[in-house]
Amino acid sequence: MREGLGGESLLFLTDEQLRQGIEAMFFAYRGFTADPDRILSDLSYGRAHHRAVHFINRAPGTTVNNLLAILGVTKQSLNRVLRTLIEDGLVESRVGTEDRRERHLHLTDAGRALEARLSDAQRARMRAAYRDAGPEAVAGFKQVLEAMMDADMRRAYGKLREKG
Repeated sequence: MREGLGGESLLFLTDEQLRQGIEAMFFAYRGFTADPDRILSDLSYGRAHHRAVHFINRAPGTTVNNLLAILGVTKQSLNRVLRTLIEDGLVESRVGTEDRRERHLHLTDAGRALEARLSDAQRARMRAAYRDAGPEAVAGFKQVLEAMMDADMRRAYGKLREKG
């Protein structure tokens, strides 16, 4: 049987312990997004723009349909975000070579620069937290996050990790 930090059994977590975990996730997410939100706000962008830029950077040439599946948003919502990013010169949409109906997305130099600013801020925060928590806690944190993912999301995450 696994034990928590205080030696309590993780098999029988109380509702209070779970509530505290949920609240910690909310506050951690606020901290994790605070720095990028400030950068995005100056550009009149939101978190949807950040997620699109992040995943286009992670998988250059990804299709609009693949991005839809990763982000789990409506086509209308994604099109609105992509239109803005394309008009502002951050994303390029290229016609597919094998299927001309497909649109392949790439960041421009300006898009890569924005993505770097956003991810640098988040990496700094994660690096500090990981350093403070230590390797065992980091491994456990990753395990908890993966266990919270739906099976489809876990597969998508696994594919993304395979790409490097």
